[in-house]
Amino acid sequence: MEFSEHIKTANVEDVVLRQPLQPPARGTLCVTGHHLLFSDREEGPSRQVLLLLRNIDAIEKSVENLSVYSGQFSKAGRGERLSDSSGTITIKCKDLRVLQLDIPGMERCLNIAHSIETLSCLDRVSEMYPFFYRPPDLSLQDQWGISSPEQHYRQTKELHNSWRLSSVNRDYSVCPSYPPAVIVPKNVDDDVLKKSAKFRQGGRFPVLCYYHRKNGAVIMRSSQPLTGANRKHCREDEQLLHAVIEGSDKGYIIDTRSSQQAQQNRMAGGGFESKSSYSRWKRLHRQMERGKALQESLIKLVEALGDASHNMDRWLSKLDNSKWLSHVQMALLTAGLLAECVERDGHSVLVHGSEGTDCSLLISTLAQLIVDPCCRSLEGFLALLEREWVQAGHPFQQRCGHSAYSHTRPQQESPVFLLLLDCVWQLWNQFPLALGFSEALLLRLATEAYASDYGTFLCNNHQERWALAVTENTHCLFQALLRPREREYYTNSLYEHTELAIWPSVHPQSLQLWKGFFLRWTQQGRQLEEAQEEIRTMVMALGKLALS
Repeated sequence: MEFSEHIKTANVEDVVLRQPLQPPARGTLCVTGHHLLFSDREEGPSRQVLLLLRNIDAIEKSVENLSVYSGQFSKAGRGERLSDSSGTITIKCKDLRVLQLDIPGMERCLNIAHSIETLSCLDRVSEMYPFFYRPPDLSLQDQWGISSPEQHYRQTKELHNSWRLSSVNRDYSVCPSYPPAVIVPKNVDDDVLKKSAKFRQGGRFPVLCYYHRKNGAVIMRSSQPLTGANRKHCREDEQLLHAVIEGSDKGYIIDTRSSQQAQQNRMAGGGFESKSSYSRWKRLHRQMERGKALQESLIKLVEALGDASHNMDRWLSKLDNSKWLSHVQMALLTAGLLAECVERDGHSVLVHGSEGTDCSLLISTLAQLIVDPCCRSLEGFLALLEREWVQAGHPFQQRCGHSAYSHTRPQQESPVFLLLLDCVWQLWNQFPLALGFSEALLLRLATEAYASDYGTFLCNNHQERWALAVTENTHCLFQALLRPREREYYTNSLYEHTELAIWPSVHPQSLQLWKGFFLRWTQQGRQLEEAQEEIRTMVMALGKLALS
């Protein structure tokens, strides 16, 4: 596709940009296939704003057929006539930033708006900016990614006695959303895995995602079994799960649906593991919202934060009605239960909901952060995200298609990854010395998941990325974040390694609104950012002084 087909007006002069925390600026607006570029023309150092079109969630436009006068920006004096009509485009971004463009000329304004609407919603992955991004300090020949099931298996020597690396999914025919290699019990052959996959939604049979080095307990994840209304069972699936807890008295299944939801899914062809067929597994239901309910919760939260009434009671009521912090609480509570089963009780756990691509990944990731210090370093956390989200098949393209401002009805959008980052921030806030990365990293990831220069969050699964040659034609975000300059910026300067588990408090008074993200474009958010940067600078200076 030629991007120029959608750009009727490429440049406009005398545009006024209004953005948070900055004075209005007059300058030139340029539209390209992937960006809006604004360059001011004020005296002194030139300022530029480069906005990735993919970051735009919604626009609102208004046109006035009135004479417009230049006012405060006129260099020729008051009353300078600019045009007989003007338009305003309000741009609402997926990172919650809101910009306003005052554009002289009705036709030019409408043309710019049409270009933004079209180019910000491109569906073809190969036309997205990561396929065109070529920074001078990165090469497409560089290693892509920092972790894989193969690396994880090699590095975890304790796995080798009872677990093996299977390439049963090498051509993605068993499970389209799994990577080619997965870790499974050693005494279960590939034929058993294939039959188990047919019994699980989307082919997501139980695979290992975490091994506890001290007690040998594991975390497995999968999708729901397809028992259906006729209560079907699968001998091979039972054999696979029996092998997981061989030598143990029992295991736990944490189902991220309520028992009622699981029953309803069973009547629709899904289901859950019955006591008669999985007698050594104890099932625990913990209802976690997903999909449309979670997306609407985010929308209500952002609406509450935009309430200009300055009425504290009304604001707190709207915040509570959004239920966002309730979702944070439930995620941390369920992850704590999973961590407790593995760390304190020494029992293995299988986690699943329906599809196994959302809440299952959320709580398995949080549980690993709670119990495993290796996951809490900067590199360890990025490797965890790569294994548990990118390679494990979280559908980023579907879930992050729109954010809180979109005018379209939610289809498959759901801010599950943003909920994860919020939960990780709660851990970071409660244990400021225990995590090796800064809040700035979480903010960067929250932005990149929705709109990125890199290919890491493209597509919905490993198979799609392979088909489009994403790893050959784009750069890896996680590799970029580990370059020396970025590593220094995203490292928590207060970090102190601890082998102890970090158990989060989930009491309502312990959970806070993530101001760094939700209020980042306000004066309060800017002050928080400046304070954290000052602390980071002071700690680094003290560290250098101690070494000298």
